[in-house]
Amino acid sequence: MNAGIIGIGRYVPEKVLTNADLEKMVDTSDEWIRTRTGIEERRIAEDDMDTSHMAFLAAKNALENANVNAEDLDMILVATVTPDQPFPTVACMLQEQLGAKKACAMDISAACAGFMYGMVTAKQFIEAGTYKHVLVIGVEKLSKITNWDDRNTAVLFGDGAGAAVLGPVPDGKGILSFELGADGVGGKHLYQDEKIIMNGREVFKFAVRQMGESSVNVLEKAGLGKEDVDFLIPHQANIRIMEAARERLELPEEKMSKTVNKYGNTSAASIPISIVEEVEAGKIKDGDLVVMVGFGGGLTWGAIAMRWGK
Repeated sequence: MNAGIIGIGRYVPEKVLTNADLEKMVDTSDEWIRTRTGIEERRIAEDDMDTSHMAFLAAKNALENANVNAEDLDMILVATVTPDQPFPTVACMLQEQLGAKKACAMDISAACAGFMYGMVTAKQFIEAGTYKHVLVIGVEKLSKITNWDDRNTAVLFGDGAGAAVLGPVPDGKGILSFELGADGVGGKHLYQDEKIIMNGREVFKFAVRQMGESSVNVLEKAGLGKEDVDFLIPHQANIRIMEAARERLELPEEKMSKTVNKYGNTSAASIPISIVEEVEAGKIKDGDLVVMVGFGGGLTWGAIAMRWGK
C-alpha cells in the first residue's frame, strides 16, 4: 500500500508586513533584505489568532479538498515549535475543533523540518495498514517568538499554516523515498531563548550543504536521477539557500517553488503552503515527480521524493 497526499489546504493571515514597514522598526533596508533573503513581505497573525486557529482553517481546507470527513481521520500530526501552550497539544485542540473523534493526535517538534517528519510518520502508519487517513499540518506563529529588535532575524519570519491529508494511493504514486536526519551538535546555532537566536553564517553553511545532499539522496533511494525531477519544493528560508539546492539538481528556475518573497520563512508551514500555491498555479500536475526538502533548528533535516497523484 502506497501513501500519498490526497488533499491539501493552507491559511495565511491577512496582515502584511512589508520590508518598508520593517525599515521603520529596525536598522535595515528593502534592498538589503531582498538581496540577502529574497523576501519582500510576510504575513503576521493578529494577537487573538493563535497557532491552533490557523491550523484549523488550513485543516478544513485540506479535508474539503480530499473529500474526507473529519470523523474518518485516524491520526492528526501537527508540526510546530509555536504551540498555543505546552499542553494540550495543538493536535489535540484540533481534534476537538474538527470533531475527529476517533483520531489519535500529537505534535511534532522538528522546527522547519517538522512537516517532513510528519509526512514520513504518516507514511509508516498508512503503508503498514494501521491507519487509512492521516492529517499532517505544518503551522507556526513565529511572530510571537521573533525578536523585532534584532535586524538579522526580524526580517526573516512570518506566520501561516499548510495541511495535507495522506491516504492510500495507487502503485507508483505517493511517497517513493525519504531521508530524515538530525545533528544535535549544531543546535547551538539556531535556538529559542524566549526569542529566536540564530548564527546566520553557520546555519547558511549547513543548509546549503544539507539541502543539496538530501535532495540527491532521496532520488538515489528511489532509483531516479536529477533528470527525472519535475518540480522542487525547498523550505522557504532564504533564496540563496534555495537556489543552491536547485543548482545541485540542475533544474531550471521555473521548476522550483518560490513563495519566500510573499510569506518569508514560515518554518514548518513553508513547504505545505508552497505545495498548495504550486498545485493551484498548475505547476504540479498528476504524475509529476516532486522533491521536497527542508532543514531547521535542532539541527534537523528531511527530504521526500513523491510521485504526485491520488
